[in-house]
Amino acid sequence: MRERMNNNDVLRRLRYALNMNDRTMIEIFKISGYTLTSEELKGILKKEEEEGYIQCTNDMMELFLDGFITYKRGKQEPRPGQPAPKKEVLSNNVIFKKLRIALALRGEEVLEIMRLADKRVSSSELSAIFRQKGHRNYKSCGDRYIRNFLKGLTIKYRG
Repeated sequence: MRERMNNNDVLRRLRYALNMNDRTMIEIFKISGYTLTSEELKGILKKEEEEGYIQCTNDMMELFLDGFITYKRGKQEPRPGQPAPKKEVLSNNVIFKKLRIALALRGEEVLEIMRLADKRVSSSELSAIFRQKGHRNYKSCGDRYIRNFLKGLTIKYRG
């Protein structure tokens, strides 16, 4: 069984849900320090079986998500004396958490987006998904959560 959803698929669905064009996607990558050409982006957005497909690596996905947070919320300067954030292994939980942060969604808003996709999630279940790995109430985020969240975003933003 796969660890999590394909990065390329997440990017394709997010791009569609939020109606992002090539220029915006390239700008988001650039914000995080990754230079991406238009041709490379086209390859990343292709499906695996299509010619010219380029795999979106975990590092690329993480750079995109970090750039997306900065793109949507602005650059945040570290506070004096605050330790640098610990780098987490990219997982569905991390992807979901970073998308929630970038879109500035509160718990109730995430639950509503999930409801739009006909997925019922309790607030305690959602809270468990956003907990740190290793916490006793941590719950692993399956592919269906990400798929339903992206489906709900599509319904919310594209009607």
